[in-house]
Amino acid sequence: MKILLLGKNGQIGWELQRSLAPLGELVALDRHSTEADGGCGDLARPDALRETVQRLRPHVIVNAAAHTAVERAESEPGLAHTVNTVAPGALADAAHTVGALLVHYSTDYVFDGSGHLPWREDAATTPLSVYGTTKRDGENLVRASGARHLILRTSWVYAARGGNFARTMLRLAQEREHLTVIDDQWGAPTGAELIADVTAHAMRQVLREPACAGTYHLSAAGETSWNGYARFVFDTARALHPALPLKVQDVAPVPSSAFATAARRPLNSRLDTTRLCDTFGLALPHWQLGVRRMLAEILGPTGTSA
Repeated sequence: MKILLLGKNGQIGWELQRSLAPLGELVALDRHSTEADGGCGDLARPDALRETVQRLRPHVIVNAAAHTAVERAESEPGLAHTVNTVAPGALADAAHTVGALLVHYSTDYVFDGSGHLPWREDAATTPLSVYGTTKRDGENLVRASGARHLILRTSWVYAARGGNFARTMLRLAQEREHLTVIDDQWGAPTGAELIADVTAHAMRQVLREPACAGTYHLSAAGETSWNGYARFVFDTARALHPALPLKVQDVAPVPSSAFATAARRPLNSRLDTTRLCDTFGLALPHWQLGVRRMLAEILGPTGTSA
């Protein structure tokens, strides 16, 4: 089996290189890839992506690339539309032509964040931002293409590799005694490692049972606010390394309105994962387990790598 992975160096893409490698021949590309690497991996060039798929003729295409800079998308909507909408549509059309399965990632930002109940897959999508709108429109093109597809909506993604919320909080906690963190946005921090492992599992089942294809929500179990997330990071870091020089004494809760942003963010990012768990026989771990493991990795044995 040949698998084409796009976005190999992103948070999810990096973990997918590990989880997909045992399943077949893996061609992993990013936006800087050339013909010598296997083809074009740049979602800003949809026609070149289509040509790459038609030449490689993979059995599975996994699109882990996207324009994820939520704030910047507001000022560059054209690029966000090309990368998040046009390119997934082109990949889906090419997948349909060669008979490939397309795995595509989407986001809680396709919802308006109203209410307090976890969002189901069939809920109305009314995004608040350019990012959310372009991701919603990309989903719709994938579905309309006729290609076999697996759309996985996820939220609050983090990884030990690269920058993330926990690293930022740890840095600030070593500089300041008082922090203010939003407490009216709720969701579940979800590790890229978990997403990659679930992807590999679900992908194999869809290849065996095409009726399992479709749209699913994928996030860790449980829920928290960004404020609760920050508090957990500090408590866990102190437990792992009591000598860690954290100055922070209090983490004040504030509403989203306390911070001026170009893009509106959903307050309710809870995702109902019942369909995913029932279809693929999964029990998703609580968000705290993944974050604790990530903190142990980034802090290292001495607590000095944060």
